[in-house]
Amino acid sequence: MFKRFSHAIIEKNVLLLGVLSLITVSIGGLAQIVPLFTVESTIERVQGIRPYTPLELMGRDIYVREGCYVCHSQMVRPFRDEHERYGHYSLAAESMYDRPFQWGSKRSGPDLARVGGRYSDDWQAQHLRSPRALVPESIMPPYAFLDRALDTTRVQASLRTQRALGVPYTDEMITNAMADLRAQANPDADGSGLTARYPRVRQSAFDGNARDVTEMDALVAYLQMLGTLVNFRDVTPEQLRQQ
Repeated sequence: MFKRFSHAIIEKNVLLLGVLSLITVSIGGLAQIVPLFTVESTIERVQGIRPYTPLELMGRDIYVREGCYVCHSQMVRPFRDEHERYGHYSLAAESMYDRPFQWGSKRSGPDLARVGGRYSDDWQAQHLRSPRALVPESIMPPYAFLDRALDTTRVQASLRTQRALGVPYTDEMITNAMADLRAQANPDADGSGLTARYPRVRQSAFDGNARDVTEMDALVAYLQMLGTLVNFRDVTPEQLRQQ
């Protein structure tokens, strides 16, 4: 009887109902949020993940600038058909240094989460220049204009910004950003410092021209590293739960 009477009072008083609802939601929210402050990270730690190299980071900026995420996703879902077509399902750790992430929401073109190394550098560059020359049914627009020189004046500033957002770029990485960028785009350059700072990095004349660093170099370098950092044969659900 008292319970029904109390409910009647609350339901007839809009202000009281609002206050009590706010208190209830706040308690539930705190119960969900507060425990997260006791853990270092909610993302599983996977061996092999590293920050983007300066050249890859510039390529990622071009990828975002040109709206590639509108037609291409970078998220392999844990379904059999996607595993058979694209490979291992995506891990949260693979996007831990993305600001913002590139999961996408539409696939006018194929998913690119595992595209790294599937095609040669020359194929990627030619496909960007003239998509239908290699894939007649492609609806992708040409990006031949990316053969222009890459603007490298902001590379160090980009790394500093990323560090402010939580990406673990060191002072050494920032100081050597320009040298690392040029070394990665030239297979004949001394890449010892580059490989020490960025494990499993590839040096190549990504656009076919080792003399100049172009936007094509940067974008192809970015595409060619996607999905290549993690050895998925060593990643199992049991290991992820332990991490």
